[in-house]
Amino acid sequence: MLNPSTRSFGASLLRLAGAALVLGASVLTPAQSQTLSPMAQVGAKLFFDTNLSASKQMSCASCHNPNNHYAPSNARPVQLGGPTLTTPGFRAVPTLTYKDLTPGYSDDASNPDGVSTNSPGGGYTWDGRVNTLAEQVAIPLLSSFEMANTSQAAVVQVVQNASYAALFQQAFGANVFSDPGTAFTDVGLALQEYQLEDSDFHPYTSKYDFATSLELSNGQPVNLTAAENRGFDVYFDSSKGNCFACHYNGPLVGGGGAQFTDFTFQALGVPRNTAIPAAATRPGLPPTYYDLGLCRAQNIAFPHVLPAAADLCGLFKVPTLRNVATRSVFFHNGVFSSLAQVLSWYNTRDTNPAAWYPSLGGVVQKFNDLPTAYKPNVTGNATLDQAIAQAEEADQQALDEGLAPPCNVAATPGFGLADAQSCLGWVPSWGLPPGATPAMTAQDLADLQCFLETLTDGYVQGVTAQDPNCIN
Repeated sequence: MLNPSTRSFGASLLRLAGAALVLGASVLTPAQSQTLSPMAQVGAKLFFDTNLSASKQMSCASCHNPNNHYAPSNARPVQLGGPTLTTPGFRAVPTLTYKDLTPGYSDDASNPDGVSTNSPGGGYTWDGRVNTLAEQVAIPLLSSFEMANTSQAAVVQVVQNASYAALFQQAFGANVFSDPGTAFTDVGLALQEYQLEDSDFHPYTSKYDFATSLELSNGQPVNLTAAENRGFDVYFDSSKGNCFACHYNGPLVGGGGAQFTDFTFQALGVPRNTAIPAAATRPGLPPTYYDLGLCRAQNIAFPHVLPAAADLCGLFKVPTLRNVATRSVFFHNGVFSSLAQVLSWYNTRDTNPAAWYPSLGGVVQKFNDLPTAYKPNVTGNATLDQAIAQAEEADQQALDEGLAPPCNVAATPGFGLADAQSCLGWVPSWGLPPGATPAMTAQDLADLQCFLETLTDGYVQGVTAQDPNCIN
């Protein structure tokens, strides 16, 4: 799923707003008062029920806090669960917002832009192991380090004894509890329906949404500041941020848009987070645990087995950027604790790797959260010849699918690293040697953060505080 280098975008947000369909504005509507179906109503009861955990202290909302856009409200890289809420997990908990348009996983998924070549995409969790929100529910309910129920039947027994048991029967039938396996499936369906019907999970009420859809907030028009508009330009600019390459916010094939993800999987090579107990290492000893991501995901339709799936190792799902400024940890391993840190890492991963990765014997251990055999999978970790070969492969794949070649290597005299970065969706600084000048200046980084702050839901014109660093 590659970003076409030939695509041209307007230099300002307001010009794009004039062509609302470019940004999928048809789906950008503020949350309205709503009446949930019985299935969604019981899903809401399930979502907040702490009795659905072995500890009787953890609900879905414990990790997916409604007051923090359905993401954790603490700064732990992984959450604590299990029977006594003392067992650490292995990955950072993602937000549950904006999941309603996520397609099922495929090794050969179509890109939502309708132009880029196919690649792994879709599915839920960091590794795409399940295809629906209903299937995803089973993972935390039965995980030993999350809600830690001993069986599906144990979950169903809690529901049967709950105050909302009659509502569950209303939604799924009077005899629903006679078959624990079916009833457990229905628990997932109820939670899924709650997330699909309740617009709190996909409200489209950010400053960005009001500005691009030209809707009023608090009875007033909304405009982005000069800094936010500059950040929007950096976001799109293939020679600066190139964020759009993976965090796509155009219309989706089949309807909808502005998701700020293309649902793909990328190997970014983020640093190892030794604050995760499983990833902690003893001095002088090699790591004993690696989270390899997609290459070990057992999706029912696409089970990945090593060594055949080796080219998928290190790949994790591209998350939505909506509400990203409210997060306290970033990436699948929660290694970074601020948005500014994330942007700086993107900008200097290759030009100043010593700032991010440990050194051993004077040698920077770049991409230290992957075994050496899988480091070639990391995006942008290629020589010019390798990048050209990747671009040629992308062109051929597109031609085979009846699409325009995204890189157009054959028709581009002197095709170079910058061309490859743009068409392959790399961050422009990736592939540059240590000591080179990064693609984004300090001003670019500050402006980009200002734009990303406009993606926070719940914006009210004249009430929501304006970041004073994002005005001029």
